[in-house]
Amino acid sequence: MGNQYEEECRRSLAEEQAKSLAETNNWEHVDRPQVHQDWDVLYREIAACLDGSLPGDPQIQELVGRHFGIACRFYAPSRQAYVGMALFYAEDDAMREFHNSYHPRMVEFLGEAMRIFAERGVGFTS
Repeated sequence: MGNQYEEECRRSLAEEQAKSLAETNNWEHVDRPQVHQDWDVLYREIAACLDGSLPGDPQIQELVGRHFGIACRFYAPSRQAYVGMALFYAEDDAMREFHNSYHPRMVEFLGEAMRIFAERGVGFTS
């Protein structure tokens, strides 16, 4: 990925999240405890597969599809915003630490899997 594309993805994430937050009273509609529980279960499943799989493997892409589905409980991100989310996981210290608590390579692996998922475009409206 080039720097220009990554900047576009970061910008898309920021703009789309800000718009969604404003339109939904800070995601008032989201059952946050359930979302966190679902992500915990999912991240444990990904961590269990991580050492024997590649980010583009069908079973990993199925798990990333579930990740995308959970993210869509907040709002439906564009492909660029979803890649921006992967960049955010890698660049934000707290997010990196949180995700890597499941597996030391989780952020790197999940980020690549999310990029592949976004490239394939399944489930995206734009």
